[in-house]
Amino acid sequence: MTIATITSKGQITIPLAVREKLGVTKGDRVEFVELANGQFAIVPAVEDVRALKGIVRKPDKAVSIEQMRRIVAKRGSGK
Repeated sequence: MTIATITSKGQITIPLAVREKLGVTKGDRVEFVELANGQFAIVPAVEDVRALKGIVRKPDKAVSIEQMRRIVAKRGSGK
């Protein structure tokens, strides 16, 4: 079992063995995912943003800047 200590600032150092298994290095981000009963998983958040391509389909018809401004103004006014 690998253990880390929380500092007075609420920080922890992820032990080397865990970092290696997660495939994370200096500057990478990790996400804490709540599982159940107060347990969390540490998941690497290092996927390239380009991996998101194709998740949202392209609109059938392009929206102009003016149309966007009208919609934003309408929603901002509460109507």
